[in-house]
Amino acid sequence: MTTLLAKNAQLLITMDDERREIANGGLFVRDNVIEAVGPSDALPATADTVLDLSGHVVLPGLINTHHHLYQSLTRVIAQDADLFTWLKTLYPIWANLTDEAVYVSTITGLAELALSGCTTSSDHLYIFPNDCTLDSQIRAAADVGLRFHAARGSMSLGESQGGLPPDRVTEDEAFILRDSRRLIETYHDASRHAMTRVFLAPCSPFSVTADLMRESAALARAYGVRLHTHLAETLEEEIFCLETFGLRPVPYVESLGWTGEDVWHAHCVHMSRGEIDLFGRTGTGVAHCPSSNMRLASGICHVLDLRRAGAPVGLGVDGSASNDSGHMLAEARQAMLLQRVAPDRYLSEAPGGRGGFGGNAAALSAREALEIATRGSAAVLGRNDVGHLAPGMSADFIAVNLNRLDYAGAWHDPAAAVLFCGPRGVDWSVINGRVVVDQGRLATVDLETHLPRHNAISRAMINGE
Repeated sequence: MTTLLAKNAQLLITMDDERREIANGGLFVRDNVIEAVGPSDALPATADTVLDLSGHVVLPGLINTHHHLYQSLTRVIAQDADLFTWLKTLYPIWANLTDEAVYVSTITGLAELALSGCTTSSDHLYIFPNDCTLDSQIRAAADVGLRFHAARGSMSLGESQGGLPPDRVTEDEAFILRDSRRLIETYHDASRHAMTRVFLAPCSPFSVTADLMRESAALARAYGVRLHTHLAETLEEEIFCLETFGLRPVPYVESLGWTGEDVWHAHCVHMSRGEIDLFGRTGTGVAHCPSSNMRLASGICHVLDLRRAGAPVGLGVDGSASNDSGHMLAEARQAMLLQRVAPDRYLSEAPGGRGGFGGNAAALSAREALEIATRGSAAVLGRNDVGHLAPGMSADFIAVNLNRLDYAGAWHDPAAAVLFCGPRGVDWSVINGRVVVDQGRLATVDLETHLPRHNAISRAMINGE
């Protein structure tokens, strides 16, 4: 058995059921599980590894509920495009993806996440041209050391059948289902503190058939794994669903059995009040991706209404080609700020009116945004072992050094400072009891040798070499 002691934190934010914040706090870890949380002087005095976190704020590791890691190879393309135009621009480039590219881009994306406070990430890999496999993603996650939820995504509805993607990046549905079964049986770990889980994720209403959605749901539920897809992201998607299925996106997936506590959807921007209430009643989760929704001009998710309705809401950075970043603390900050400018009233242009929309400065606090990124995301992924710091929870936590110019004048509220003061990277990250970020440096991968390899693959893909 190995032990780890983190002590003397300026503030330890537990996000536990009481939402305790402990001055001069710390925690004691045995192997990969938290054994004690509290004031530093109440914890064991020694351990195999001791981290003196004086001047740091300590938080639960952040949890990313939606990403496309391979897209780190194709950043800043179609910079001023909406979703459908953006996809049509990038599909031909992504057709050049290889299995090596999947592995390398996963390392890159997870490194970026780890250095910005993420300790658990899902990923939605839905394109498998050439020799690409999900296996390489899972191997890359193990190499970086992040807790990982891997999607066997899919696209089967090509242009010739009325879908959006070109036929050459789609797959046969029978093969998709066989490979899904193989991956679940090979890699899915349902145990507490699991480092690897698998879920099924047909890409979107405009890239898969209704049959594949139904069959994927049946397969997932037979094995007890979760379901995920993109939903209600844009008005164009809504038009596609109405014209193709005669239903809006949410009623469409409801008709296929795609609501419930084992399902979460990415984006969920264009939802009616009744659809929001449906998600609340059924416990259907939402991955909120504010930066991507802004970049592609998709709109603003009804985060407050969804939370009030009882729907689990977590945070997602989305793909590195629609964000074009994978910074978790920055994404939590974006979520906080975007809800504040979400229109809640129209300011009349009548005589004496100023026009435009009014927001609400108290819509979402820093602590609420952090809660979405931790406990909220854990609920979306169906995890009760991550997302807060308490005895019996997985040993996943991060620490940010407040002794920086960025935080000068903000020591009176370190919890708010990590978002309000322009998030930087984390100084420490412990995942499953292992130090993954050590004083701001990724301890598991040599990025100096990795990044040239990544950029060479990126150039070859974009140039069609």
